[in-house]
Amino acid sequence: MIELKHVGKVYQAREGEHRALDDVSLTIEDGDIFGIIGASGAGKSTLVRHINLLERPTEGRIIIDGKDVTNYQGKELRELRKNIGMIFQHFSLFQQRTVLQNVTFPLEVRGHGRKENEKRAHDLLKMVGLDDKFNRYPSELSGGQQQRVAIARALANRPHYMLCDEATSALDSRTTIQVLDLLKRVNNELGVTMVVITHSLDVARQICNRIAVIDEGVIVEEGKTADIFANPQSAVTQELLARGGTGVVRPHDGEEEA
Repeated sequence: MIELKHVGKVYQAREGEHRALDDVSLTIEDGDIFGIIGASGAGKSTLVRHINLLERPTEGRIIIDGKDVTNYQGKELRELRKNIGMIFQHFSLFQQRTVLQNVTFPLEVRGHGRKENEKRAHDLLKMVGLDDKFNRYPSELSGGQQQRVAIARALANRPHYMLCDEATSALDSRTTIQVLDLLKRVNNELGVTMVVITHSLDVARQICNRIAVIDEGVIVEEGKTADIFANPQSAVTQELLARGGTGVVRPHDGEEEA
């Protein structure tokens, strides 16, 4: 379980203080696919980066699996991050490493043996449907294939949690559906709890069982996805729904496949 308790984040800027997060409290249960939704600049990415302490809160606490990790440093922090995978909008693959070498990288950092690393990487690439691409380089893959490699790499250390920061926003609609289906498989088959940062209401509707809506660093609404979409309580959520529509992401003929 991930708990954020009264988390605030203040940045010092030339023109004064900027409050990026304001008294954020959330509970993400084990097994959730939990969505954090908001417009650009609402604080979504800042919030998710607090979970693996890429950002430190100015106020409040981060509690993971019952332990207050807010001030973790050194070995404790490394062990925490081993348990939290992360995938990004633009894949962040090493262009000079093969697909296999990209997936084995987190294991190499931890000092595992080469044969063990490669077996683990092949198993993961098979799971994401890319074991036949193990000797290719990222530039030889489609966008959807690159994101599949990034997912395999994020799973290398057998994390309990995965943070997905706009993981499908660089992909076309057909590929988005395929990647979302893969993330649901990872959640169902491996038991990985997911936190999905997205500005897309369609993505949230398709994959998340619970969502929180953030605006100007404040959580304005939280609950079951179906309940919030059926009966939004905040003006912010109502506006997002009005602008975003209620249709499901559907592929268009001729679009790139994952």
